[in-house]
Amino acid sequence: MTETNYSSQQLIDMEHTFGAHNYHPLEVVISKAEGIWVEDPEGKRYIDMLSAYSAVNQGHRHPAIIKALKDQADVLTLTSRAFFNDKWPVFAKKLSEVTGKEMILPMNTGAEAVETAIKTMRKWGYRVKGVEDNQAEIIVFEENFHGRTTTIISFSTDPDAKKDYGPFTPGFKIVPYNDLEAVKKAVTKNTVGIMVEPIQGEAGVVVPSDGFLKGLREIADQNNILLAVDEVQTGFCRTGKLFAFQHEGIIPDIIIMGKALGGGVFPVSGVAADKKVLGVFEPGTHGSTFGGNPLGCAVAIAAIDVLLNENLADKSKELGQYFMEQLRAMNSDKIELVRGKGLLIGVVMKKSAGKARTYTTRLKEKGILCKETHDWIIRFAPPLVITKQDIDFAMNIIREVLG
Repeated sequence: MTETNYSSQQLIDMEHTFGAHNYHPLEVVISKAEGIWVEDPEGKRYIDMLSAYSAVNQGHRHPAIIKALKDQADVLTLTSRAFFNDKWPVFAKKLSEVTGKEMILPMNTGAEAVETAIKTMRKWGYRVKGVEDNQAEIIVFEENFHGRTTTIISFSTDPDAKKDYGPFTPGFKIVPYNDLEAVKKAVTKNTVGIMVEPIQGEAGVVVPSDGFLKGLREIADQNNILLAVDEVQTGFCRTGKLFAFQHEGIIPDIIIMGKALGGGVFPVSGVAADKKVLGVFEPGTHGSTFGGNPLGCAVAIAAIDVLLNENLADKSKELGQYFMEQLRAMNSDKIELVRGKGLLIGVVMKKSAGKARTYTTRLKEKGILCKETHDWIIRFAPPLVITKQDIDFAMNIIREVLG
């Protein structure tokens, strides 16, 4: 038997045998993908309603992104930052223009970008604000998800993320999400930053009240604090704007990016800020061997172009509203509420209906791939290239399972 002829069950069994069990995937194997469609080794097709947690906003294997990947792979893939290369400066300029920020610091994964933002806020706090050494505090929020590194899980409130991983990194104050008064009370002379998800994705697509981000911006301004917005999952057109913070018209000090920046084919992340913030770094104080690599930069340039040229923010806004209207119109006795922005949608199930995994499994069996979070919530986040006709097709299946 050749490696290309394994069945789905054989591959699942192989992963269970040889892979660490740090995930609990739906029992489906994906071996091919294009646009919004994926296929298993037996040839069954599914609509992808997860988009690799919003890393595939442009659709699977978008031709322009794949061409950029192949063309760049033929000439140069990696130099490290020990030398200049001909793609990182071009990518930095484009991302600077898109974010409206003066400087970019490139990394690879979303968690690395979050770590970079943490280091930026702390270094700025000591160098610029004048906080006493090793006393810097960053305000974060309950139910947050910013990644899986030891420092990041130190301020998680998810027991599964933290159990058996201590001792934890100090320097974080955790307050309730969507509670401006709690933020105000948490501020001290040592506060250097506030880090927030404009919508909490892993918590179940929790959308804060209008004015929450504006309120954070005001608190930051009043207290000489940096506001860092984690757009790793919400960024790049997912919520109906290029970035989710734009819904409130604010300007954060630091924009944290990842996932869709790599177009679904390569890990690319980074932070954007002005020189007065990112200028605190000096050679040797922070870095990444692969951050700013030519292959990733070429892919990211193409990924951004696709988002802008195909007007995917407006498509996300329009189709997200339509999708949520259809979900709400079911009036299902299994559903507590439907919430979201753009094509980032959470369906909160009633406890009496049973756990969400039951329904994501049934949806999978009928050809729709989505994922449960926090036991009771189903997240729908299809690639932004989905059409109204695709949503109508999917809704017929969703009504069968959830209606």
